[in-house]
Amino acid sequence: MRSNRPLLTRAALSAALVTSLAVLAACSSDSPRPKPAELPPVVALVGVKPAWSAQIGNVDTPFEAQVTGSVITVAASRGLVTALDAATGRELWRADTKAELSAGVGGDGQQAAVVTTGNELVVLASGRELWRQKLPAQVFTAPLVAGGRVFVLAGDRSVHAFDGQTGRKLWSQQRPGEALVLQQPGVLLAVRDTLVVGLSARLTGLNPANGSIRWEAPLATPRGTNDVERLVDLVGRVSRVDDSVCARAFQAALGCVQANRGTVTWTKPSNGFAGVHGDAATVFSTEADGRLVAWRRADGERLWSSDRLQYRRLTAPLLLGRSIAIGDDTGWVHLLSREDGSSLNRLSTDGSPIMVAPVLADGVLIVVTRKGGVFAFRPE
Repeated sequence: MRSNRPLLTRAALSAALVTSLAVLAACSSDSPRPKPAELPPVVALVGVKPAWSAQIGNVDTPFEAQVTGSVITVAASRGLVTALDAATGRELWRADTKAELSAGVGGDGQQAAVVTTGNELVVLASGRELWRQKLPAQVFTAPLVAGGRVFVLAGDRSVHAFDGQTGRKLWSQQRPGEALVLQQPGVLLAVRDTLVVGLSARLTGLNPANGSIRWEAPLATPRGTNDVERLVDLVGRVSRVDDSVCARAFQAALGCVQANRGTVTWTKPSNGFAGVHGDAATVFSTEADGRLVAWRRADGERLWSSDRLQYRRLTAPLLLGRSIAIGDDTGWVHLLSREDGSSLNRLSTDGSPIMVAPVLADGVLIVVTRKGGVFAFRPE
């Protein structure tokens, strides 16, 4: 494994396997990595000012933040879910699920959903618990709340749909599982009237009404002689522009799919473990060695590559007009040029790793650190 950030787990866990994977993770963590290049002095070519900060509690695994209009909802590992006004940082509500969390946060502005390490789906509204349901497997991907339903992608490659108000289970779709899956957020989104999920190396389009499969689009092919080498899960975040959805297959490939008909536009080899972002012209990715790469969305041609942040553990990027925002494992948020990856500004937080990749809410750039700091920056 070239990265120690994602952890591995089996869909059907056994004590022996948990032990072997713990050893694998420990060996990976202890292995030396090349020393990152020194960062040059900050030269602010784009103006950004701190807007506000808040504290939500430690975030030990990469969670997703839910942005709906001017509200951002975030979660801490020990079970606190907090909704904040993106413009001011004012706390709108806070709920305690009274359980450690494995995934979160998904929502639609009315409801917020998280999953506990005890495999319970918990749905909240305005800080009040509406219902919770037991799930058959671990979950690492934030639930999707859409159309009055809550959709869950579990670690055993199963997809489940629940009624948003009552928690009644509507349907389940089970796909054959590989030996290993990533303990990392995957792909789950709505594209028009199709539920698009990442199942192993495939983007798969499901009918949200009954879970039936509409199409499957492979982005990578499992290779290798053992389960670890053959691991090719799709990881979030994704870049969606109309019907075009671009995603990463873990340490294997990057590609784009037309979700209206399930056809692969292109795939290219790419070694990374974080998601992608972009616009109608370009898709941006961070590679496992810290390089930033720009790809032409139409055909996957590599436009440029920058090694200015090489050997830093980087989050998925976020495109912000002329800038690309990326967090690293020392608490910096880098603003880089979309034209060539050159530095435009660098923003400090609390010195702990950025755990929630940068998001934009009501014109404010927001990140969350491992220490639970929520930091908001406002472009001038």
